[in-house]
This record gives sequence, C-alpha cells and structure tokens, in this order.
Amino acid sequence: MLDNMHFYDFMHKQILVVIALFAGTGIGYLYIGWLYSSSLFPELLWFCFVLLLSFWGYRLHRSFLENDLNMQQKEQWLGQLRYFLFSYFSVWTIMFLIYTSRSDIELHYVAIATQLGVTVVSATILASQKKLAVFTLVTLMLPLTLYFIFVSEFYSYLLAFFTIVLGGVLLYAAHNTFNYLIKSQFQAYHDALTTLGNRRYFIELLNDAMKSQKHDHQHIYLLLIDLDHFKTINDTLGHDIGDVLLCQAADRMRVLSKKHQNFVSRLGGDEFCILSTSFATEQECLHNASQFAEELLTSIRESYHIEEHSLYISASIGVSIISDPKMEASNFIKEADIAMYEAKGKGRNGIIFFNDTLAKHVEWKLEIERLLHFSLQRNEITLTYQPQYSPENEIIGCEVLSRWDNETLGEVSPTEFIPISEKTGFIIELGYYILKEAFITFKKWDEKGIVLEQMSINVSMRQLFHYQFINDVKYLCDTYLTKAQRSKIIFEITETSVAEDITKLIRNMKVLQNYGIRFSMDDFGTGYSSLSYLRQLPINEIKIDKSFISELHHLEDEEDKCFVETIFTIAKNLKLKIVAEGIENEEQRKFIVDQKCDILQGYYFSEPVQDDAFETLFLEAKNKKTLNAFDDVRGLERYQGSM
Repeated sequence: MLDNMHFYDFMHKQILVVIALFAGTGIGYLYIGWLYSSSLFPELLWFCFVLLLSFWGYRLHRSFLENDLNMQQKEQWLGQLRYFLFSYFSVWTIMFLIYTSRSDIELHYVAIATQLGVTVVSATILASQKKLAVFTLVTLMLPLTLYFIFVSEFYSYLLAFFTIVLGGVLLYAAHNTFNYLIKSQFQAYHDALTTLGNRRYFIELLNDAMKSQKHDHQHIYLLLIDLDHFKTINDTLGHDIGDVLLCQAADRMRVLSKKHQNFVSRLGGDEFCILSTSFATEQECLHNASQFAEELLTSIRESYHIEEHSLYISASIGVSIISDPKMEASNFIKEADIAMYEAKGKGRNGIIFFNDTLAKHVEWKLEIERLLHFSLQRNEITLTYQPQYSPENEIIGCEVLSRWDNETLGEVSPTEFIPISEKTGFIIELGYYILKEAFITFKKWDEKGIVLEQMSINVSMRQLFHYQFINDVKYLCDTYLTKAQRSKIIFEITETSVAEDITKLIRNMKVLQNYGIRFSMDDFGTGYSSLSYLRQLPINEIKIDKSFISELHHLEDEEDKCFVETIFTIAKNLKLKIVAEGIENEEQRKFIVDQKCDILQGYYFSEPVQDDAFETLFLEAKNKKTLNAFDDVRGLERYQGSM
C-alpha cells in the first residue's frame, strides 16, 4: 500500500463512483432481461446481490466520514474496502456467465462488451492498489478468454489472443500508473536532498498520531532540531559541503530515530522534526524524551569528515510533550519552536522543554508585541539621558535611552521591547521617533547654553539597512541641527549585531559620516570579531561593555584588568575615543581614569534622567565648577596679599 495518506481519501471517493456506475448498469441489465428473457429470476437475484454489495460499500463510505480514523484504523478500513471492490468487480463475471449462455437472443455480445468495460474501469480505479488490480484483472479477463477459446472458431482464437494482449496492456498500464503514483507520492512527501519526510508529511503524521491519542489516551513527544551556525558553513565552504553535512546529520537522526522507533522529517533549511511513538504515562514520555534528546545531541556533535574538512556542529533542540489531543498539531510544533529558540537564546547547543513558565513568557512577549504598536500614538515612549563624564567629573555628553510605560504592562524594559521591535520591524518607526526627539532636545539644550561634546544614540542594523534611513537622518539633521551640532551626534552600533553584508554597512556609515555623524561600537569585546570590525568599519569611538567593568572586583581580578588594559592600548593605537560604561563604584572609576579613558558613564555618576533633570544636573555641575574656580581665585588673591 502506498505510504500516502491522501490515497485513503482517493479510494474513499471512488466508492460512490463505482456504486453509481455499476448500479446504473445493473438496472440496464434488468431492462434488457425484461425485453428479451422469459424469466427475470437470474437478473433479479444477481441485482439483489449487487444491492447488498452496494450497501456494504455505502457503509464503508459513511464510516470513513463519520469516524476520525487514525492510521491503524485506516489500514483496517482499507482492507475491508479491498474486499468490497474485489467482490463488486468480480460479481460481473456472474452476469457475464449468465448472458453468454443466451447466445440465441444475442445477449452474449452485451456480456462481452460489459466485461471489457468493467475490466478497463477496474484497471483505472484500482491502479493505486497493485495486488488488488492484478487479481481483479485476472478474475475479469480469464472467463472472457476461456469463452473465446471454447467457441472453437478461428476468429474466436484470435479474439482470445487479443483479450490476452489487452489484459497484458491493462496490467502494464496499471503497473506504470502505480510506479508513477509511487514516485509522485515520494516527491510530494519527502525531502529531495535527505530523502526524509518533509513538512507536509510530518504534519499529516502528527495529525494522525493525535487522532490515535484520542482513542488510546497515551502521550507522545515532539522534537524540533535546528543546527547551530549551519549558515556559516554554507557561506564559508559552499552549499555543496553544506548539503553533504545536512545529509550526514540527517542520516544520524534517521539511525537514532529508527532505534527508538521514532519518525524524523526535515522541515526545511537546517530544521528537523522528530515524533516519538506513544507512551502510557507522561512521566515515561518525559524520561524517554530527555534520554533521546541527549543521545541525539551527542550524535550530532560528533565530527563530520567531508572531503578535506573536519567539521563540528551542535544543535538547539526544543521539546514539546503532546498530552492534549484537542489542540491543533501546529500548536505543538509552535511550542517546540518556542522551546528551540529559547535554547538558541541561552547559548545554543542545548535542550529546552516547553512548559507553562515558558508559555507565560511567550504570552508576555506577544502582549508586548501587540501593545508596542500603539505606544507612539499613545505617547507612552519617553526618552531619558544618562550623563557621560570626563575624567575631571564634568558632564560632556549623554546617551539617549528609551523608556516605555504602558498602562497594562507597566514599565517595560528596553531589553525586552527593543528586540521585539527589531523583529517586527517597528524599530523603523520607533527609531525615527527617538532620533527626532533626541535632535529636538539637543538643539534646545544648545540654545540654553547646555553645550555638550556629544550625544550618543543607539541605532540597530535593521535601521541602518532600511532604504529610507539615510534620507530620514539627513532630513532630521537639516530640520533640527546645525552643521556644528550634527558633528556631535554619535550613532552607537552593537558589535554582536554587525550585519553579514558588511560592505553595505560600511557604505552607509561613510555616507552618514560625510554628513557629520560619527559612529561608536557599543558592547565592545563581547563578540567574536572585535579586532576585525575595528579594522574594517569606519569607527570613531569604542564603548567598553559594562560586563568587563563589573568584573573589576576591587581590582583583585588581574585577568580582567589585563583584558581591559589591552582594549585601551588597542584603542589608543588606533586613535579611537574610549567610553567606559557601567561604572558603579570609586574603585572602578579610579582604575578607568588611570587608563586615560576619555569618557566615563554609569550609575556611580548618575542614572538615566529626563531632559529637565539632565539640565539641572548639568547646570549644577557647571555652577559648582564656577564656584570652585572663584574660590581658587579668591584663595590665590588672599595668598598674594599676605606676601
């Protein structure tokens, strides 16, 4: 039987077609018998048998519709359908034998024509059932062939020969049709590269497993596997190497899945899905899922030898336990997908089980995503400014930070809503708003005499690559800033999010630099290619990530101190400004100042504040400096007067 669930639907639809065709023909036989035969008893008896078989077929048709059958039940149903079809086609041989005995009124011609027609119909309808088609064709053609032979005329021998040829042609056609259906089915339900089942196959398999679960009340698990950093291998070594790697990884999954009687499919790209067999209890299911996932991860991490390359990859695996058959199959895939992305977010190369806590976290993110789109029109986004200090404790700049206070969610951290805005594309609209408000504030301060050396604004890669971004920046600069003011604007880009299309990134950065904008590399040292980016990107400043500063525990950690000192040395040699963020105590401040750092920032000096509070801080610091200078002058005058 073809391993394609749509063939059940196909065979189900043929039942009514066959019943209508044969019952109608049977009525025609009754009419012919009434016209030419003295007794209708044989025809009536035969037609009653046809009606009984038709009723059997109709019940099979209804049972398929009314019952939500799983795969095992469909197999049983198909077995009954085969018996029905064989009986239904074979019953025509009885009428053939009845009518061929009435050659005196030439009904044998009708019998021969009908038998040939039924044979052709059977070859067409039963093509997907190879063995059934062969048995049925032989059952229908053998009596016809023997009839021609027993006529014992030259022409009848020829007709017998032609009947055998026709039977062979029909068998050949049925065989070719069967092979074509097999090939088409395989292509439709399997991945061309790995020969594993594809997404379509897996969804239908999962739906069927959930139907079985309704009847058996058992538990199954679902694994979603994503190969970590596979795209890097594709980009560096080429797609041919990547394809071989995919096939080898798929083979490992296939072998291990077969060992555990699981089913593996490739959903697309470097994503695979595995469905387990059923377990009696949820605890047993959880235990087996954990054991299998660990074995799978270990297998995937073993080295791959492709041509002259020895490659190593890991995987992020999300696991969903299917215990509620009322849910949609797509929901369980989504749960496993959520768990898999959680594994990626926690550093990859791991296994995460979907649970209620994770579900609530996802619901929280979805609510953020939903309400974020209304945040600007409801004036819920505000800007705060964290002062940046010189080594002499003067406020010389600030970093612009966004805050979101929603009436439903409360205060939402930027670490939560900024990544979501980037994912949804809302960052384009949000980023424009931040730039506009920051430029307006910077201009206002400048006019009030609050003169800063710089204002730093975080810009995402999605913004930088947006087709309208450069024009938007130019428009806002021309509208709100003078040439001198725009030269003090710094766009901070994070090292960990530097785009793959670094050529386009450099081009866009240079266009903005020509317009006066400067660039800073934020979170410097947290990525894998810090020095490479410094060499390639037109950076004016680096910002040492606060994680390095926070590790300076009272200057006891020599390794961390050495690392930070190395960053300072590199930056100075490249003539880059250095900003140290996350300074929280005097020891850290002193160490950073001793390294000749240009700009200092952190809660030790000030938390991010509203624009009016920033003005107050700046003016107080300025007045304090003026008073200190005045006191110094008065002291000098008193000293000179005493001489």
